[in-house]
Amino acid sequence: MSTNEFQLRFRNLFDSGRGYAFPCDRQGHVDLDTLSERARNNYFYARAMVGRELAVPDVERTALH
Repeated sequence: MSTNEFQLRFRNLFDSGRGYAFPCDRQGHVDLDTLSERARNNYFYARAMVGRELAVPDVERTALH
């Protein structure tokens, strides 16, 4: 399965319409080398905000277009 089939989703604890999502493998591992600098910074921010602003992330299948 390709990395693009899954995403690691961090949901906002206070606003259900907000959060972050990053491509990952089935186990939830994000390949930081494939992220842009902005996405990488957002990923580190999301991890730091778990329990404060964001929920523990879930691994989800991405929607097929």
